[in-house]
Amino acid sequence: MNDIPAAFGQALRHWRDRTSPQDLGIPLGGVRRAPGLRREELAQLAGLSVDYVVRLERGRATSPSPQVLASLARALRLTEPERDHLYLLAGQAPPSTGQISTHIPPSVQRLMDQLRATPLSVHDAAWNLISWNSLWAALVGDPSPWRGREVNIAWRHFTHLPTRVAHTPDQQARFETAIVSDLRSCAARYPQDKPLSTLIADLRRASSRFDDLWNSHTVGFFITDSKTVHHPDLGPVTVDCDTLAIPGNDLRIAVFSAPSGTSTSAQFELLTTLGTQVTGPASVRVPPDR
Repeated sequence: MNDIPAAFGQALRHWRDRTSPQDLGIPLGGVRRAPGLRREELAQLAGLSVDYVVRLERGRATSPSPQVLASLARALRLTEPERDHLYLLAGQAPPSTGQISTHIPPSVQRLMDQLRATPLSVHDAAWNLISWNSLWAALVGDPSPWRGREVNIAWRHFTHLPTRVAHTPDQQARFETAIVSDLRSCAARYPQDKPLSTLIADLRRASSRFDDLWNSHTVGFFITDSKTVHHPDLGPVTVDCDTLAIPGNDLRIAVFSAPSGTSTSAQFELLTTLGTQVTGPASVRVPPDR
């Protein structure tokens, strides 16, 4: 890889300086010399080392990977044109319109900030986990160590990776039908997306249940449904789950909720006290190589 140009570091500093810590839920304690985010805060939000962020800004690093650029774009709340400019400055081609995007627009980031008291996660069109808030991680477990296929919800479910979430047989049938139907529609929208076609082929080989559903062409949709999360400290936590689709971005937001005054809403309050190793308003994980 070639060294990045000075303009890359200048743009990164400009976007860091304009990003308000308050908008991201970061406390303003102590004297702040930076008008916006500190380098340490950007590094934490993007899942990078502080040293690497410093080298990027000073033009002392080689061209970052698309995964790093996507993480920086999310952390800095860049618009799509700004994200594309970041890629070009780094000597990388911007994400193709024919490929599944992992970009989270600023409006969705604001939605996450405003729903801090509600566990939620954000997924791309192929159901790769790309962002989550700290309450979601506290409830279902910290996904920071997940790598590669481990971040894909369909892969986790159909290959029986460990999970705290339990379904009744009816709930499981509805969930499986909906996620296979969603992936089938996704494949029709992104016929040139190689990672997606590889994921589907691998799922069909790895899971007879997935293959049967795929071959049956059964159609299903995500509806409001309940599920039980078995938390190691709180015990069973029964939540309602809604899947929100973001038009134009092809993102899915999974939201866990509970009526106020219920035992589950009280458990949510306890979760904020128990906390988790995940810090910050929204912990972002670099998605798998696409």
